[in-house]
Amino acid sequence: MTETTTAAPQETLILLVRHGETPTTGLVLPGRAPGLHLSEHGREQARRFAERLEGLRVDAIYSSPLERARETATAAADRTGHRVREHAGLTECDFGTWTGARLADLAKLPEWRTVQQSPSTFCFPRGESFAQMQARMVGALEGLRTAHAGGVVVCFSHADPIKAAISHALGAGLDQFQRIFISPGSVSAISFMEGRAPGVLMVNSTQETLNGLRAS
Repeated sequence: MTETTTAAPQETLILLVRHGETPTTGLVLPGRAPGLHLSEHGREQARRFAERLEGLRVDAIYSSPLERARETATAAADRTGHRVREHAGLTECDFGTWTGARLADLAKLPEWRTVQQSPSTFCFPRGESFAQMQARMVGALEGLRTAHAGGVVVCFSHADPIKAAISHALGAGLDQFQRIFISPGSVSAISFMEGRAPGVLMVNSTQETLNGLRAS
């Protein structure tokens, strides 16, 4: 009698990297406005992240089309030998008429409480809702994990889309996503396997090497 063995499900690892600091980080809601580049500290954060990839076999690198994300991805691309592929699904939330506003001014608006406490109900004026942003980001990651099944994919994106993706992977409601903190230059990791719920392996990491996430 011949024994049959079932192959172990393939793990696809997606690393979500927030772009490095810019001159307006923490001060302005830049959104999708073009022309915002990394600061010198942001470029150093990009270099440090690339160094953390040592020993981890990367299969593909994707980035939001915005300059600050693409610039952060460049160091990782140079280190791994992969080109940076732009993916619109990884881009920043469309903040509509709030784009470019100072955060201190937005915090005075009555709508700011909704943004922080009930984001699932909020849509930026002439922009995107948080629910639309989450659906876009989750759909993008689903496509990438299917396209690179069993591989390691590094995605350079923005704080809110990353938070929304992590919240979804955890099975938490969108109204909880603001409880997640994502620092500039940090990496979060989600493991995908067929037939299983996603596993969140790492959130907002800025220090340790990453080769322990997957055998090289």
